[in-house]
Amino acid sequence: MPVHLAEHITVNRHVPGIFILNQNLSIGENIEELIIVALASEDDEYQDRIVYLPLPYK
Repeated sequence: MPVHLAEHITVNRHVPGIFILNQNLSIGENIEELIIVALASEDDEYQDRIVYLPLPYK
């Protein structure tokens, strides 16, 4: 998928962001992660990025 995204961006196209869910988490845990991202992020923060969940917390 990273190669496809790079090709997509190369021709001046964009995506709002791609989130890869963690198969070791339950559906509920993945949804919680997505809610956290949605509430704590700017609108364009993940544009043109692939992000793997869960996010590392500090």
